[in-house]
Amino acid sequence: MKKPTRWVRLDNAAKIYPAASGKTWSNVFRQSATLTESVDTEVLRSALSVIVKRFPSIAARLRKGVFWYYLEAVENPPKIKEEYSYPLVYMSKEEMRKCAFRVIVYQNRIAVEFFHSLTDGTGALVFLKNLIAEYLEQKYGVAIPMEKGILDRNANPCEAELEDCFLKNAGSVPVSRRDTNAWHMRGEEQKRGFLNLTCFKISATGALDLAHKYNATLTVFMSAVMMKALINLQNQKEPNKKRQKRIKLLIPVNLRTLFGGDTLRNFAMYTVPEIDPRLGEYTIEEICDIVKHKMGTEITKKHMGSVIATNVNDEKNPILRIVPLPIKNIVMKAVFNSVGEKKSCLTLSNIGKVTVPDIMSKYIKRFDFILGVQANAPYNCGMLSFGDTLYINFIRNIKDPELERHFFEVLYELGVEVEVESNLNGR
Repeated sequence: MKKPTRWVRLDNAAKIYPAASGKTWSNVFRQSATLTESVDTEVLRSALSVIVKRFPSIAARLRKGVFWYYLEAVENPPKIKEEYSYPLVYMSKEEMRKCAFRVIVYQNRIAVEFFHSLTDGTGALVFLKNLIAEYLEQKYGVAIPMEKGILDRNANPCEAELEDCFLKNAGSVPVSRRDTNAWHMRGEEQKRGFLNLTCFKISATGALDLAHKYNATLTVFMSAVMMKALINLQNQKEPNKKRQKRIKLLIPVNLRTLFGGDTLRNFAMYTVPEIDPRLGEYTIEEICDIVKHKMGTEITKKHMGSVIATNVNDEKNPILRIVPLPIKNIVMKAVFNSVGEKKSCLTLSNIGKVTVPDIMSKYIKRFDFILGVQANAPYNCGMLSFGDTLYINFIRNIKDPELERHFFEVLYELGVEVEVESNLNGR
């Protein structure tokens, strides 16, 4: 293997994350695979030493330049960590300067936590799959074919994997960032930064069949369930309809499905369906229609190209380009605080159906995707399916699982059988 690229500029989406992170919040997410047998840490360390060379834009540290941050590939794999008492422990900028991702082992689970400037959920899944593939080959001597996201781990990364796809897909007309604020949940915060994780496990086939009854995709249907739960929770918190705020869900969109490309860097944008509860009550069918039409209108090349253009134009601004990094950070953090997470109740991110080569399947029990909580709101939610199980992971930094209870009640009323797990009390 030739020496890989040593450093890359942050992609357009990644530039906001170092500026937006603070002393108590880092934009970190987790992807994990639970194997059928306990993890051999020594073999995993050997596998990781191969993978960090193959993915230099993900296996990287965050470095500070005069005008912008950039990523520098790590020369050696980071130490494998033992599981903390909760996932997504705060990642300080000092830690990011050394290595902006973690590999964590707990019994038969391998988890990787990524600072969001490194990659998005799609790129992270490719990294995790290839780490697992290399581990299985070294541990069991199996030959895993290069399919379903498994790459040649002895090859150099190709240029397409390192490409900033935002720059070449920006439209000619930007869109406005103006938008209404959403209702935000509140509650008693957990001490010492503890994060509560609750996982809902349901039949993927059953959920998909139910979604089809509403002429919806699984993402649309689960978004409707989440919005209905948020409506019910706000009704409980604020019975006066006239004083209620909009229910808005931030749904990430994988732009590779629209524009193509093999980049392993960030290449996602968002659509934000909304409901005004002051107008009356909503059925699941009505909410599905609202979400479906919103996504249908916005998930197009023309609209997403315009959204990309708004961000790319800021990056290309000749005045902003020459402003020193500390001043850029102040400006970008102010923009993030004013037009970022205030515009949604929470994020619901669906990675989709995870597939691996058949020979890998017998060694893997499940995959999980966990987002960090928002900077100024207590919840987020990540979901994926593996086999016939849909895993929906709620993360929160407040004590009372009010939203989870309402989410469960909506599913129960729809006749969906649910198994619930928690990092506080197990099943």
